[in-house]
Amino acid sequence: MPKISLYVFSNDLRIADNPGLCEASSGSAQLLCIYCHSQTSRLGLSRSPGRLSHVRRQFLRESLDNLRLNLKQFDQRLIEVRSSVEETIKQFVKQYGITHIYRSQNSGWFECQQWNVIAKQLPHVNFRACSSHTIFSECDLPFSLDNLPPTFSKFRREVEKLVISKPINPPSYLPGAPEGSEIWQDSEITGGTEGGSTDFVGGEDMGVCHLQQYFNSRHASSYKQTRNGLDGMYYSTKLSPWLANGSLSVKTVIARLQQYESDIGSNDSTYWILFELLWREYFHWYARRFREKVFTFGGINDNKPSTSYYPERFRKWCQGNTPFPLINAFMNQLNETGYMSNRGRQLVASCFVHELNLDWRYGASYMESHLIDYDVASNWGNWQYLAGVGADARGHRKFNIDKQASTYDPNGEFVRRWAKKDYLENLDSVDASDWPVE
Repeated sequence: MPKISLYVFSNDLRIADNPGLCEASSGSAQLLCIYCHSQTSRLGLSRSPGRLSHVRRQFLRESLDNLRLNLKQFDQRLIEVRSSVEETIKQFVKQYGITHIYRSQNSGWFECQQWNVIAKQLPHVNFRACSSHTIFSECDLPFSLDNLPPTFSKFRREVEKLVISKPINPPSYLPGAPEGSEIWQDSEITGGTEGGSTDFVGGEDMGVCHLQQYFNSRHASSYKQTRNGLDGMYYSTKLSPWLANGSLSVKTVIARLQQYESDIGSNDSTYWILFELLWREYFHWYARRFREKVFTFGGINDNKPSTSYYPERFRKWCQGNTPFPLINAFMNQLNETGYMSNRGRQLVASCFVHELNLDWRYGASYMESHLIDYDVASNWGNWQYLAGVGADARGHRKFNIDKQASTYDPNGEFVRRWAKKDYLENLDSVDASDWPVE
């Protein structure tokens, strides 16, 4: 029987350094490439935002359009569908006699569960998930996943000594798609613009362009000193949007960083870029280790915080209309651009949990809807970290917002640009008995 392969793009919207795509092309008589737009639900929360913001949708649209263009150079096409991954795969297997199905490994528990269910329903098909979104594969780690170090510091000391493999070349050839497969393309999905971010344009080509621009400058040599900036493109690497949806691979970024260190020189700042990429790595293995617990209220140890859901507070936080001007500025920046600095993410999460006393999962879910660099492991792992239910031996991380404002926005420029209005309301509306009302 000829090998007829299906490649399911997800968190790997690129051609270069894509092991799964290379495997799918090897020895296949025909190859189908698909992307499913149906979104996996993270929570059973009736009030969870869920739907992607227009900025995040636009970045995804740009990324997929660029992937389609690059596949066309191999005489291949990208088929986009609205149906679920499960429904789509079953239909393709039935119609085309698919023998092998490939994808990149995903750290999200829901995505992994979905993949495993489909594989059990189609035992005659070969399913293969390839490592492409992390620095290391599971077999590279010097410990079993069940023995993942409980803190990042211990993890870093274990993995820093490992050799990081180089990114692989793009495939030299891709088999063609079966005749008539273009009928699956949903014409209503592709094309059109919604007004995305002015600073970030999605796609592998733009990701590579930004990577080169950043390291062709000397910004990497001062990264540690500037990384806590709040506004602008070059206080940090700004590579996260392309890393998040896999338009860039993390190994490609590290290879370029190593080239910079060889050509220009290494220092604390260039090391700190790798340090931050190792944080990202830790959260991916953390998500793989703790699976569904990454999304539960009590976290990995079922340590439920004393917070709740206050609809009015949640709405005001989302709209940038709280008693805290710095928090309002960050939220307005997020809603308009789809991006927020690392410092901002820590502060809005701290405010959400400690000042507004809100259930952290709603904050994490809102970020999932709006961040153009949304990454399932980093987002939910960091929110657990700030809420005191994750990988932090010191428990809750609470920031003094006024102190943070005086340190990182001493002249108030960021607040003046993004806060937009003075907060003139009470935090809660109350009834006759002084109880908060919805």
